[in-house]
Amino acid sequence: MSGHSKWATIKHKKAATDAKRGKSFTRIIKEIMIAARNGGDPDMNPRLRTAIIAAKGVSMPSDNIKKAIMRGTGELEGGQIEEVMFEGYGPGGAAVLVNVATDNRNRTVSEIRHAFSKNGGNMGEQGSVAWMFERKSQIYVPGEKVTEDQLMNIVLEAGADDMRSDGERWEVLSRPEAHEGVLKVLEANGVPSEDASIAWVPKNLIKLEGKNASGMLRLTDVLEEHDDVQSVYSNFDIDEKELEAMSQ
Repeated sequence: MSGHSKWATIKHKKAATDAKRGKSFTRIIKEIMIAARNGGDPDMNPRLRTAIIAAKGVSMPSDNIKKAIMRGTGELEGGQIEEVMFEGYGPGGAAVLVNVATDNRNRTVSEIRHAFSKNGGNMGEQGSVAWMFERKSQIYVPGEKVTEDQLMNIVLEAGADDMRSDGERWEVLSRPEAHEGVLKVLEANGVPSEDASIAWVPKNLIKLEGKNASGMLRLTDVLEEHDDVQSVYSNFDIDEKELEAMSQ
């Protein structure tokens, strides 16, 4: 068991709000389109399989999934989307990765740079902060559905590397190639997953307090509200008591 960023809990709550706004549909459709460029058969395309699982997880209609795949493969028009990763620093020196899917790179670069500078951060060069993160399978399981020992026995045999808890959910971390295997063994054992993706997980966390903490939350909010942003990753952590104080 290792440490867990409170930001994971914040993101989970934000994701529920985003789903209500329909933002999750838009992001997942873009991910399906990008993934489908490497082939429209999910049996032969692990990234596409993962995207389809995410789509079904938010009850996306099968017709929407099919059309997104066809746009990605070029069978339908509208698949000209570029995937770009931006890197930078937020208030207090926290590292930030911003994954975007855009049809106008120049516009998006300008807008993301403006978001950083206006909210106490700055964009960096490619590779400036990515080394602080690892590419990992990240699967969340409701804490009340399974005990620590039960979950550990299930996922470790399937190739998982680590488990962490935020008090409400279990976070299961694995190598990207073990992602599907862990998901399948969870399903076979009747253990539901709330969220599953191949993510950028920070190697170490940086504690933020006061203005830096509130500023970093504001920056991530602004970035995640951008229409082209698929996901935001950071290595910051904020004390739970401080989070509660800021939310009041």
